[in-house]
Amino acid sequence: MRFRVRVGWMLLASVAASSLAFGQEQRPEAFDLLIRGGKIVDGTGNPWFEGDVAIRGDRIEAVGWLGSLATARRVIDAKGLVVAPGFIDIHSHSDMTLLEDGSAQSKIRQGVTTEVLGEDTSAGPAKGKGRPRTVSRGGAPATWTTLGGYFDALERQGVAVNVASYVGLGTLLECVQGDALDRPDAARLEEMKVLLDEAMRDGAIGLATMLASPRELAVTTDDLVELCQVVKRHGGLYSSHIRNEGVDVFKAVEEAIMIGRRANVPVDIIHLKIADESLWGRMKDVVSLIETARTEGINVQANVYPYTRGNNDLVTIIPPWAHEGGTAQLIARLKDRSLRDRLKHDIRTGLPGWYNHYTAVGGDWSRMLISARLSPVNKQFQGQTMDRIIAAKSTGVNPVPDPLDVLFDFLIDEHGRVSTIYAHHHETDMNLALVQPWCSIGSDGSALAIEGPLRRGHPHPRNFGTFPRVLGEYARNRKLLRLEDAVRKMTSLNAAKIGLTNRGLLRPGQYADISIFDPNTVIDQSTYLEPFQYSTGIAFVLVNGEPVLEKGGVLPARPGHALRHGRSSSTSKTSIERGN
Repeated sequence: MRFRVRVGWMLLASVAASSLAFGQEQRPEAFDLLIRGGKIVDGTGNPWFEGDVAIRGDRIEAVGWLGSLATARRVIDAKGLVVAPGFIDIHSHSDMTLLEDGSAQSKIRQGVTTEVLGEDTSAGPAKGKGRPRTVSRGGAPATWTTLGGYFDALERQGVAVNVASYVGLGTLLECVQGDALDRPDAARLEEMKVLLDEAMRDGAIGLATMLASPRELAVTTDDLVELCQVVKRHGGLYSSHIRNEGVDVFKAVEEAIMIGRRANVPVDIIHLKIADESLWGRMKDVVSLIETARTEGINVQANVYPYTRGNNDLVTIIPPWAHEGGTAQLIARLKDRSLRDRLKHDIRTGLPGWYNHYTAVGGDWSRMLISARLSPVNKQFQGQTMDRIIAAKSTGVNPVPDPLDVLFDFLIDEHGRVSTIYAHHHETDMNLALVQPWCSIGSDGSALAIEGPLRRGHPHPRNFGTFPRVLGEYARNRKLLRLEDAVRKMTSLNAAKIGLTNRGLLRPGQYADISIFDPNTVIDQSTYLEPFQYSTGIAFVLVNGEPVLEKGGVLPARPGHALRHGRSSSTSKTSIERGN
């Protein structure tokens, strides 16, 4: 601590001495911004120390006790506040919402300065059978066909946060085979590799999967190894929502490890959990698998969100074969009364290799909370659990319908999509994952708002509260983590995973992405029943040296940039490098 403090003072003393030596009796040149007297938690995990942070342009120039010699065009008094690197959300779904509204309100108010996108469905490529991407903001449409085109559109529109992105496996599959659920043949796999290579050249940080989804279920380990060999050539990362988080979770973790071993790529397992009540309490066995792999030299890590309920879709209860051909074919099968007995049998008993949300929650409809914005015919059921919806739809019906028939009809009404929060994993398991040194924080949420067009449906509280919840609940209240370790999991650990060498720490030369918060009050406010509530306790947020949040109020600045992997330019303002 003393060394760091001395460094800041010596830097200014040296500048002052040089000025006097040349007969210049003036103070050193003023910084653009000076953060004074805060508790500096620098992102390394080291103990906090009191000091200042000086910023010039978009970079941090000095950290430590800078004394009275330091002046600035603007000073932020951080006494009693923690000054930390801006938080990096390693698992975000804000791809489209950032284009619709670049303010990123629900994320900025959590202290997030960088969003990492692209699990399963990325913003690009959109070629071949892939659907063209178009999003409008204020009546101005943005259209693109490549991931690089998306990055360009984002920067033209303006965005408050930085953005990095994986290539989604689902997006690659859509480009080469549309809605088909078959395993890609050799020719299609080659097409996918070409598209993946192009996206990596556009600045993607790696490949991200959602192997539990119907369209990715047929993709084999061998296919993934081939794709990851392309990722390896570009120094990227393999990030995986593993194939099964329930009864086959151990096999699924082993598959992720095997891909890392065979392709020689780093692996990050998305929202590590055991999402089947029959295996609750066995997170120690999952941790053991990862620790053993790391001992063998395989760089496998993971991330979590600090909640025991996940957000997916009610349609995931429908077995994979019924999804073949896309939504229209799915609806047709749900309407076909001759198929309902088969559907019910597969839902209640399961299928080999399929992660079954229904059995994962023990068939308990009360553990399924509807988070979608529903059609007019069902609008009264928004924010309710499925047991209440089934009871309401069954009232007065004779004979009383099978709950699965109610489910099928509900999905038909809603055109096959109903966002749903599932209570399917356990606090003890989540806590054990959270404290592992290789486990970082990702929200699995989107940049939303409490008013306007981005106030949508009945979303999971993680969209509004992930990072303050870790700081306030798990670090301050439960003392499961030291404050310094919690900050590390949100900053430098995520930066290291995706190869950001110039963000995630408070050090001279780093980009000035900074979150300033009150350690005594920072907390999430969003709940499952009342999700549209911003977190509290985040006082200031800076992105590339510019304030985007001040005293809890969002500012109009849009200083964020696309962080293109492997590039350094005045446009992207970053150089993402991969180390082994």
